[in-house]
Amino acid sequence: MSAPLPLDQQLCFSLYATSMAIGRAYKPMLDRLGLTYPQYLVLHALWEQDGRTIGGIAERLSLESSTVTPLVKRLEAAGLVQRTRNPDDERQVRVNLTDRGRAIREECGCLGEALMERTAMSTADLAALNRQVQALRTALTDT
Repeated sequence: MSAPLPLDQQLCFSLYATSMAIGRAYKPMLDRLGLTYPQYLVLHALWEQDGRTIGGIAERLSLESSTVTPLVKRLEAAGLVQRTRNPDDERQVRVNLTDRGRAIREECGCLGEALMERTAMSTADLAALNRQVQALRTALTDT
């Protein structure tokens, strides 16, 4: 039986460590906005399509509804979103951006730019890398 590859040669570790590094790069900007990265992801899902259900947000972010609910509650307490129950199905909770939740989008626009600046990678290189990582994720989740 052969020894496992060193961590730096394992794709899973490289992806994990890179994800952590991106989170650290975003943290100062998100701290200024009073957001955590998971809260930012919830807002981003709503910027893509406002009025999603908790389940819809969870699906978009590949999370469990039980993980999304406390994030949404904190965003609501911060005045960024509003939750409403579907009158036709009380089990369904819709989440809508408030005016403040829509406005903060402009302040978050600099996150991607900061990543590009720190990596010195071109937009095309980052887009190609993103496509490769998405293809890997799709292959792993479709099996």
